[in-house]
Amino acid sequence: MIPYDKRSGKIWYNNDLVDWADAKIHILNHGLHYASCVFEGERVYESSIFKLEEHTSRLFYSAKRMGMTIPYTENDINDASNKIISIQNVENGYVRPTVWRGSEMMAISAQQTKIHVAIATWEWGSYFDPKLKVEGIKLNISNWRRPAPNTIPWDTKASGLYMICTLSKHEAEQQGYTDSLMLDHEGNVAEATGANIFFKDQKGEIHTPIPDSFLDGITRRTVIDIAQSKGIKINQRKISPSELPSFVGCFLTGTAAEVTPVSCIANNQFKVCETIIDLNESYQALVRKK
Repeated sequence: MIPYDKRSGKIWYNNDLVDWADAKIHILNHGLHYASCVFEGERVYESSIFKLEEHTSRLFYSAKRMGMTIPYTENDINDASNKIISIQNVENGYVRPTVWRGSEMMAISAQQTKIHVAIATWEWGSYFDPKLKVEGIKLNISNWRRPAPNTIPWDTKASGLYMICTLSKHEAEQQGYTDSLMLDHEGNVAEATGANIFFKDQKGEIHTPIPDSFLDGITRRTVIDIAQSKGIKINQRKISPSELPSFVGCFLTGTAAEVTPVSCIANNQFKVCETIIDLNESYQALVRKK
């Protein structure tokens, strides 16, 4: 795989098209040192960004929650996103808009820093090994928990929130798992390291945690709509880890993960059932407008 700083083409950077290798920031920028950074992850399917407007709106919401005013309109960012995927000729890939504070101040206070915006895009296939998308991925249970909602801006896609996700995923991979299930501050099921989680019970109903301390994913909401259109009952509620043995199916949703079945969480085994396969097929049909 080509390192991300060695790729070619253009990146949209503060309303300019910059050569990929020249899209740089100073080492003393506030975003790096104090996590003053928000971002989005968007999928390109057949040269079209799925749910672009929703992603851009969330980017602006995240920035506002972090006290950052983006110096462009949402339409500007939508246009720039479409422009850069066209310039890069990305047909099926990923888009990463990023907003961060600059280098004018280097301390906790950052009132006078400039707000920077960049948008990069590249061809990208499956987040997980395609074989695992069929067989189901394996999760451990992380020792790290999603923080209480009064301790962080939990409803944003801010870079600092992913520190414990990286730690959790690294530990899971070292133990032979693909990803990690994270619990919330109360000890209930929350999400995986970068995706929301769903369970199917023996009656065919689907259960998913209430997103009250973690991100309510755009893909999560899309899959809920698909399931409800099929007459599947969705139960959004608190889920205790002690309930895991009672579920027969499990899957993740996310822009990167799409719809990915889970074969086990620690010692709890799940089947890649027809319901999950059907939801994935319907999701793929939607994003590719088949």
